[in-house]
Amino acid sequence: MEIIYNPRLKNSYIRINHDNSISVKTPYRSKSFIQELLDEKSLWIQKQLKKNLQREIITVNIEDEVFLFGDVYSIDSNEASLLREKLHRVKNTNRDNILKIYDDFYKEIAQKYLTQEVQKYATIMNLEYSELKFRKMRRRWGSCSSKRVITLNTHLMKLQKSMISYVVVHELAHLIHMNHSKKFHALVEYYLPNAKALRKELKECRVLS
Repeated sequence: MEIIYNPRLKNSYIRINHDNSISVKTPYRSKSFIQELLDEKSLWIQKQLKKNLQREIITVNIEDEVFLFGDVYSIDSNEASLLREKLHRVKNTNRDNILKIYDDFYKEIAQKYLTQEVQKYATIMNLEYSELKFRKMRRRWGSCSSKRVITLNTHLMKLQKSMISYVVVHELAHLIHMNHSKKFHALVEYYLPNAKALRKELKECRVLS
């Protein structure tokens, strides 16, 4: 368990991580307080741990498979041709180098596919953004800044296309509503009527490389 002491906090928070570890952020150093907090939230903690166990964990055998658009493809498939070329050029085949090649593959695919998706929905929604960026992120699928810069996680390429579209529309909607108000969700649902189902599915999604 990780205890993070921050005297600036007004309240205490418990986080259940995907690996089932527990993090507690609190302004109090008292061990008895933390134990009481954990006891009080024990039912909620057990519920979250159960959710983690129910999440589908998808892995691929690096150098043999690739996870793309919700499916696992053989490295010999047409879908993996770009990755196959990159792997054939690598000299040092240690795991870190191979994973770096996978990340580069997802970024290159993302730059092409996501750019088209963002431009398509920006036109449909009659919206303009200042810049589109791509990078691998650990905790977020995307973001939209006050400067109208949209950043998308390159590992979105592992998700089904319907969920990718949801993330794109979600971030574009932030160009109008920089919050998650009822108006924001109504805007997203106007363009994606099944947005609620997609949002729920995305929260349950856990993809590992």
